[in-house]
Amino acid sequence: MALDPTDLSQLSVAYPALSELPHALGAALAAEARVVELPAGLVVFQPGQSCPGLPLLLQGQIKVSQTSSNGRQLVLYRVRPGETCAVSTGCLLESSTYAAQGEVDRPTRAVALPPALFRRLLDEHAPFRTLVFGQFSRRLQTLMAVVDDVAFHRLDERLAGWLSAHAPRVAMTHQAIADEFGSAREVVTRVLRQFAEEGLVDVSRDGIVVLDAARLRQRAHAPGA
Repeated sequence: MALDPTDLSQLSVAYPALSELPHALGAALAAEARVVELPAGLVVFQPGQSCPGLPLLLQGQIKVSQTSSNGRQLVLYRVRPGETCAVSTGCLLESSTYAAQGEVDRPTRAVALPPALFRRLLDEHAPFRTLVFGQFSRRLQTLMAVVDDVAFHRLDERLAGWLSAHAPRVAMTHQAIADEFGSAREVVTRVLRQFAEEGLVDVSRDGIVVLDAARLRQRAHAPGA
């Protein structure tokens, strides 16, 4: 589906780097980019597939993950409006294939930049180049934190078991919980946010409400834990 004026306006709000394009680039964006509607649960890319372009989200969310040989999934990050996908960026920069899986978390509307347009914007428009490489750098930092958690802490499994044992409500700050595990508040906050996105808990300023203790116990005793 071609972009209409409303799509272009929403795109400029979500991605300010595209709000003041030179006339030629603006015309190319309107002519070559496409709007895609993605239903929840759709797998939009998998390891080994070629990359058809860069998705720029107007609404919704895409989960990027890796799946091990025993079927365990590790969420690397989620892409939201205003953000770019590091895996897609890497594929386009190297003309390589995907190294992870992307699945739609909730109904998503996105603008797809084809590879040639992506490279032209990167070459000719400095604000877009800053956006792409800045977000790529931040994603790398996020992934390093994920590797640290998984390799050395397995906090998600320990925290899942602890939350299920303290159901239905935990009236503690994230810092207090972090102290229980000898971890950092930022790490606990990230794990709790992931649990909330999976519907396991509800997190607010008043504390944590356990929504699904059974699934938390399963998470705590997952194979390979």
